[in-house]
Amino acid sequence: MAAPDPAPQLGTLSWLPAVDRLDLLGAPVAAAVPTLSAPVWVAEIDDDAADTAAFTEAYSVPLAASANCVVVAARRSGETTMAACLVLATTRADVNGLVRRHLGARKASFAPQDVVVAESGMAYGGITPVGLPASWPVLVDAAVAASELVVIGSGTRGSKLAVPGAVLAGLPGAEVLDGLGQPIG
Repeated sequence: MAAPDPAPQLGTLSWLPAVDRLDLLGAPVAAAVPTLSAPVWVAEIDDDAADTAAFTEAYSVPLAASANCVVVAARRSGETTMAACLVLATTRADVNGLVRRHLGARKASFAPQDVVVAESGMAYGGITPVGLPASWPVLVDAAVAASELVVIGSGTRGSKLAVPGAVLAGLPGAEVLDGLGQPIG
């Protein structure tokens, strides 16, 4: 029997195998974690530190080791497509450029919070690409896909996941896009 993968050393957090602590995850995330292609890790955090800036400060996790998931509503001819965009926290998603064109939409904007929460079954501030509805495309920036490990939401505000970039790139409906994440500034 192979030895379990060692826990990552990311910030001041204690990381545990996510399959051992499904209780820390949002329901759709807990259902999806056992199906992932490699082990992922979970760490419990304070709900008030769920937002990226507060999280990196509170737990000393480098901003470059975190990824943000934003949900976009893309519209064309009266039809709306929801899509998740995953970019490093040091960048912002190119919603009005690359995302809009990639989805063939006339208009793309951040999806309304209440709609995202209701349709994903996840808490705002904990939205993650793991466990999203199958009909939602998951657009993953190439820099995220190439990362050894990134910290993302867990479906709740009370924990974070550490996931290999290759696992995120291999999620159902995932497409890796160069230039999805644009420099902030």
